[in-house]
Amino acid sequence: MAILSNSILKWTFRVVGVLLLILMIFAGYVIWINTKEGQSKEHMLANLPKEINPKYPTDSVSDWWKTTAVYQIYPRSYKDSDGDGIGDINGIISKLDYIQSMGFETIWFSPFFKSPQYDHGYDISDYQGIQPEYGDMVGVDSLISEIHKRGMKIVLDMVLNHTSDQHPWFLESKSSRDNPKKDWYIWRDGREGGPPNNWKNILGSMSGWTYIPEREQYYYAAFMPRQPDLNMANPEVKEEIFDMVRFWLDKGVDGFRLDIFNFIFEDQDYPDNPSTWRLTPDFEEAKWLFEEHKYNYQQPEVVEFAKELRAILESYPGGRFMVGEVFGSHKTMRELLGENQDGLNLVFLFDFLESFEFSAAYFREKVKEYESFYPPPLVPTYVFSNHDQFRSITRLDNDTEKADVLAVFQHTMRGVPFVYQGEEIGMQTGNIPLTEAQDPLAENWAKMPKFLIDAVGLLTNRDNCRTPMQWKDEISGGFSSSSETWLPVQDNYKSVNVERGLADKNSLLQTYKDILKLRSEVSVLQDGKISFMNEEDLPNEVLGYTRSNAEERVSIYLNFSDKPQSVDLGKDTSSILYSKRASLDRKRIELDRYGILIVR
Repeated sequence: MAILSNSILKWTFRVVGVLLLILMIFAGYVIWINTKEGQSKEHMLANLPKEINPKYPTDSVSDWWKTTAVYQIYPRSYKDSDGDGIGDINGIISKLDYIQSMGFETIWFSPFFKSPQYDHGYDISDYQGIQPEYGDMVGVDSLISEIHKRGMKIVLDMVLNHTSDQHPWFLESKSSRDNPKKDWYIWRDGREGGPPNNWKNILGSMSGWTYIPEREQYYYAAFMPRQPDLNMANPEVKEEIFDMVRFWLDKGVDGFRLDIFNFIFEDQDYPDNPSTWRLTPDFEEAKWLFEEHKYNYQQPEVVEFAKELRAILESYPGGRFMVGEVFGSHKTMRELLGENQDGLNLVFLFDFLESFEFSAAYFREKVKEYESFYPPPLVPTYVFSNHDQFRSITRLDNDTEKADVLAVFQHTMRGVPFVYQGEEIGMQTGNIPLTEAQDPLAENWAKMPKFLIDAVGLLTNRDNCRTPMQWKDEISGGFSSSSETWLPVQDNYKSVNVERGLADKNSLLQTYKDILKLRSEVSVLQDGKISFMNEEDLPNEVLGYTRSNAEERVSIYLNFSDKPQSVDLGKDTSSILYSKRASLDRKRIELDRYGILIVR
């Protein structure tokens, strides 16, 4: 009996050991799947066109967008003029002089179109109407006029992938299977008592399909159920969208930011997407949250759609442009820009927006990467914050001296800087809990386990980057005359506000004003080529680079360290263009902690 018991025990240990080994191998495989890199940058570069011959004019009038500096306004949170606790068009107009005084040349507005405000404007119910709480079309016409009167440009946020489920197009489309707009959205019969296929929404939190009894069919929504996808494969829908774009261009709008652009088309056979063990986003292979989005992301038609939109913009005088919120590898970005620069004018590059390492080495390598994939006449973008992500200063330990370095870096690159409202004064990410969120996505995150949220690394309540703009030390931070605002004003408004920033010559706001002024006066900072200094001639934590053209050369030195750094130049430098926590003594530069020096 003892011998039998020992045999059983040994057999049990062996089985458990084999199972543990299998589990460890499987865990290792899952980890590898979630950490492995895709194609090498060298491989991608080798397969890109060696020359770019722009299809459209490249004169300074048409290409103003290549050298502009963009300020993003989230209208609901910028300035309330009528005391209802919600920002509005008149409030924005009252602050145009402030924006102009900072030195920004273009203003991008998040949507103020008519909307039930489920997703605060990104659920449009009338592309040519204005949400009453923001104002009316007379006010928007005035806004366009006042911006142009100040020599600035206006860019509207346009959501072409989907509408609100309250849009008249959708209400008609869902009413029956034989109405004039029956195919304006993506409708499919169910399969075996359930949805037409296995597609989940972008968040991976639910099926992308919603059943409608009136039609006994499902409609598809890539984002949220209350935001059904337009059927852009329908020529009628596409032409309606093109007419709407022309409507705003006729009003004088200078360009568009295009929301989730590479989700606009789907495979017309609607097959199941393959499953994957990939949890974290890998847009190069279209894999995230355990689904490979092979048939509902970055379909070939989206490239042609970008070119069709570009042709419309190019038919208008003075240069109009569009920048895409797109996801994917540099190869995907280049496809959307067009082989002859005839697609999107710009694409958002999200490396710095989603996360970054605050070090000279990281920033140097990232810029080299951008320069490799977006050489002239292409132009990269530099964006560190927006209405969906953590505020950049949060990733800098709320250190305004680090934020100084970030601001100077952003505005001395060869590229288009995009700055979100409040970044210029160091507004921080809020702390509104998920249980009190107005953001519709927060409800989905609240259902997910914490380990999954941490792995994705996203802002789970976007309210926290949308809190009202802090103007001064008074009720509601000067945002509104009401103490009841649509989102609570952050507690630090007494110390972090525009009025205080304007009064302090060493403030972050003053850094923005100084560097934007310098950028406008020294043209090489806008259109000169960029070259990095020899790393061996610089301390490890100092980023040194030049901007140059045939006429002049400017050198920039940024200390990414909290320790003083010295740089020997080897020759006299003629003049200082800008300095902060730095000095120049003929042939030697002294950079204090997070010091900045620009010399000619």
